[in-house]
Amino acid sequence: MSPFEPLRAFLKQGMSPRRLALCVAIGIVVGNIPILGLSTLLCTAIALVFRLNLPAIQVVQAAMAPTQILLIIPFVRLGEWLLHAPHQALSITAGLALISQGVGRAIVVLRDAILHAGFAWILLAPFLSLLLYRLLTRVFTRTAAGLERAKSTVSSTSDPRS
Repeated sequence: MSPFEPLRAFLKQGMSPRRLALCVAIGIVVGNIPILGLSTLLCTAIALVFRLNLPAIQVVQAAMAPTQILLIIPFVRLGEWLLHAPHQALSITAGLALISQGVGRAIVVLRDAILHAGFAWILLAPFLSLLLYRLLTRVFTRTAAGLERAKSTVSSTSDPRS
């Protein structure tokens, strides 16, 4: 099964390409927020407030877990650069070990890094969301058209009146 099959399923169920593109763009961008544990809550809130498809957003944001972890340090570095802040010694291994000691302790120790990363993400998120939305709208419009053609081909070959 293709990793994109769940997204195709949303189109097959009648979701518009534009709505799906918006859900996927938000899921990707929010799914990569550099603050662990926040993406699920934020995606849920966005879906409820804007009446978007919650399962579509959550499927995508959950798939972003590996990239979310990989992008934490680049977001921290970008935030440090943007804010002219001193460079902190960080590693994913040390950060995860700190989290295993307790989330509260990790937040206290990593407060500056979390703020720097969050600042960088907040600046990039609107632009990335718009870019992804525009690109994905084209992709899903073409995919939906292909599904419609395949559906009409199947229905015309199985029509006994033909």
